[in-house]
Amino acid sequence: MEKMLVIIFDDEKKAYEGSRALLQLDGEGSVTVHAECVITKGADGKLTVQQTDGDFPIRTLAGTALGSLIGLLGGPAGFAIGASAGAFAGMMSDLHAAGVDAEFLDDVSKALKPGKCAVVANVSEDWITPVDTRMETLGGAVYRAARSSVAREQLTREEAAMRAELAAMKAEREKAQAERKKKLQAKIDEMEAKLQAKLQKNKQQREQLERELDAKINAVQQRASKAKGDAKAALEAMAAQLAKEYETKAPAPGARQ
Repeated sequence: MEKMLVIIFDDEKKAYEGSRALLQLDGEGSVTVHAECVITKGADGKLTVQQTDGDFPIRTLAGTALGSLIGLLGGPAGFAIGASAGAFAGMMSDLHAAGVDAEFLDDVSKALKPGKCAVVANVSEDWITPVDTRMETLGGAVYRAARSSVAREQLTREEAAMRAELAAMKAEREKAQAERKKKLQAKIDEMEAKLQAKLQKNKQQREQLERELDAKINAVQQRASKAKGDAKAALEAMAAQLAKEYETKAPAPGARQ
């Protein structure tokens, strides 16, 4: 099952030990790491991201599930409180991209206090004992969430809502008086511009989701090609499960068929 992990440590040295331990578990086949990095939270509350040296299928954070989660962790605990409409929309978009819920984010944000460090990773794991046991010996507190593949569905819902609002405004314009028609047309023009911008942004996000998925599946398949016996079968099953977790969702325009 694909998951997001945040493993919190008291200091940077322990966090890097945790990162190396996670790499060892990956090498042993106990967990498959798709992307990983170490983050530190300064006394001022700002996050610093340290890219680690592992040979992961996803080598960049920009636009990825892991990058979205880290961006959210840089915000305050109880992130939605007092947020402007634009900021809230951006946070919700990052939540969907990361595939976690607000409760998980809030729990992690509260635990990741200034001065703390963490290993943040996007992984596939079938059982939690290997990671939990190894990290507990290093003093790490493990937070995990099964990654939900709702991003594509959410993008489609957002587009549908904007199209419905635009259609309603056009219908209202047809029944309005001349002076009101002008005002409605201005709003329609504005909404159409917003819709086009949204469609372009969503297209880019869908393409990023597909690139992430392909990188993960290809990496697991390559490992399977070199493995034997039960290990080979387990890796092949993991690749199939990764694809299934995405493809059982209703496909969005431009998404994997």
